[in-house]
Formats: sequence, structure tokens, C-alpha cells
Amino acid sequence: MRRTRLTHAALAVLLTIGAGFAAGTAPATASAASSDGARPAKAPASAGLLTALRHDLHLTKAQAERRLAAEQRATATEPKARKAAGSSLGGTWYDAGAGTLTVGLTPDAPQATVRAVRATGADVRTVAHTARELTATQARLDKLNAPAGVASWHVDPRASTVVVNVVAGEKADNDVRRFVERAHRAGPVTVRHVTTAPRTFAAGTVGGDPFYTGNVRCSIGFSVYGGFITAGHCDQHTGAVYGWDRSYIGNFQGSSFPDNDYAWVNVGSGWWTVPVVLGWGTVSDQLVRGSNVAPVGSSVCRSGSTTHWHCGTVLAMNETVNYSQGAVHQMTKTSVCAEPGDSGGSFISGDQAQGVTSGGWGNCSSGGETWFQPVNEILNRYGLTLHTA
Repeated sequence: MRRTRLTHAALAVLLTIGAGFAAGTAPATASAASSDGARPAKAPASAGLLTALRHDLHLTKAQAERRLAAEQRATATEPKARKAAGSSLGGTWYDAGAGTLTVGLTPDAPQATVRAVRATGADVRTVAHTARELTATQARLDKLNAPAGVASWHVDPRASTVVVNVVAGEKADNDVRRFVERAHRAGPVTVRHVTTAPRTFAAGTVGGDPFYTGNVRCSIGFSVYGGFITAGHCDQHTGAVYGWDRSYIGNFQGSSFPDNDYAWVNVGSGWWTVPVVLGWGTVSDQLVRGSNVAPVGSSVCRSGSTTHWHCGTVLAMNETVNYSQGAVHQMTKTSVCAEPGDSGGSFISGDQAQGVTSGGWGNCSSGGETWFQPVNEILNRYGLTLHTA
């Protein structure tokens, strides 16, 4: 059922694991797929992956290798550092320049807390507000009815503020001005201007592969046992889902959009699931070995059926994105480009699944930003288990 181009990593997995892909095989536990400690990647820096990072992040080969290794360390350190920070936590992010995880602590943090955080290997920076204060501010904004001229809002732990992104051409709009005034009353808020409003990337089970439903083409996110996950806005409520070759795959078993942007599709009729994300010839097909969350500042790559493979960095987490169809919450913003048809496709950091493509602005010729819905939220919502190698 799979295309012949799915040969490199995918075929290797089929040959080495064989019947492990068959329906009914006992899956790895969900807790193992999302445990606090990142499992070391066996091959985190294939030649193709390094080439993509070098191109999109303007790095040398040595810089790309060092960055991947440092990001793995930061991802493993983050849960321990957050626990050590306790109530003084202001947020965490990856500092690409220093190659370390940075933890924001409020000025009143006890010295014992500072020492405990540093003992995890993280750097410390003083910030004005706690993560709890910033999260509460964002939650207040989530209850407001945002006009179309407000693109999104998210917590920026480095600046210790909630950033509200307003479309520059709409900043004088009365509804936008009222929203901004109410936002400032909600807590520490900073307004920034963006060039355009976000849109979803839907057009007209391997991550990045196309699928069709109704008159829409989207992209597969990640294989789970029994099916695959993708973007909720791809569900046209027509029932049947068809694969790249237009043969029947299955049906949407659950979806949510707006408020969330996730869905899952069952797989049958001769289709099967594999823990692979397509590299589209830019990189070798990537094996999926878990879903540990990469911190803000980490590199991340996306696979989709329109623009294939592109990389960038994680810019923000837990951002609320105000699409024309309604707000979507708890999204992760990236500097990766995308275009219509890429919706639902895979975001992956090293060999760790991050999320499914939702929408953004711009394109892959002039650049842009793209949001994804985090994978672990989808797995938890539907009680699914990620198919890992």
C-alpha cells in the first residue's frame, strides 16, 4: 500500500521489526513515549537532517551537530529544572547562543532554589513575573472575544510578559483597540505588530504524506496504534478518508476545531501504521522514538505534503491563535514556513514528535511562521499511544 519512495528508514524498520507493525501488536506504553528523561537518539544527526538545519538555520555542519546535542541535553534537563524552581519559576527556554536551557526565576527566589536549578545544568535569569502569573493573564485573554485584527497571544518567558500580536493594518480598528485595552488590564501584556493574520493550511500512515477528505487535501501527522493524528480543521465531516493513492484508509474518529486543532483517523483496508516521518528526499525518512517536548529556542522541522521538509526554531508555547473560524489554544509557534496542504503534517525535533501543523502566515518562498498543536495533548485527549521505533 505504501509508495516505493518509502524505502530508506521505513523499509529498514519493516525489515528489522517485521510483524511489530501488524495490528494487535502490543504497543509501547504511553508513559514511556512521554517520560521526563529523553531517550538518547540512535541517529539524531543524519547527513540529510544536518543539511536541512544548515540550510534553514544558516549553520555549519559542526554548528548543527553541536546544536542537536545541546538541545537533547536541554530537553532532558527541563522537567528537573522546572521542579527545582518551584513557585519561583518564571518560565524556561533554550538559549541557542549559550547552548543551554535557561530558567527564569523571580527576584524573591531563595538562594537555595537558585542553587538547585543550577545544579540541574540550567542557567538562571531573573524575570519579573512567575509563570503562574503569566499563565493566569493569558487565561483571562482567552475568555475575551478577539476581533479578526488580533492575530494571537502567548506567554513570552524571556520577556516575562504576555505578548499580544496585532495585525499592523488593523491596530486603529475600534474593536482591536478595545481588546488591547482590556488585555492590559488583565495583567503584564506587551503588544507587538505582525504583517498579516494567521490562516489554516488545508487545501481544496506516514508523517507528512497527503490524505484526502471531501474536497480537501491535508497531511498525516504521526502514526498511533490503530490510526494517525492530524489537524482538526481537516475534518470536513464527510466521513471517509483517502490516502495518497486515493484508496480508502478509514474515517475520522474524533476531531476538534476551533478551540483545539486536532483529530485522529482509524486505519484499515490494507493500510498500516509505521513510526516514520517522510524526509521527501531532502533528508532520510525520520524514525519517531518518543514525544519529549523541545523547549522554546530549540530547532524543529516540519514535513508536509505541499512544501515537504523545512526547519526552524520554536518561538513560543501555549499561544492562543485567533483564526477567522475562532481561537485555538495551547499552540506552539515556530519560525518554520508552510503552505496550504501542509495542515496536519508532522513537527519533529530530532527523533521526538512535537505536534501537527495547524496554520500560520507567509509561505516557503518569502518565509513565515507556523503553529502546531502539541502531540501529547492529542494523545491524552483520545487515549492514543504514539507508534514509536
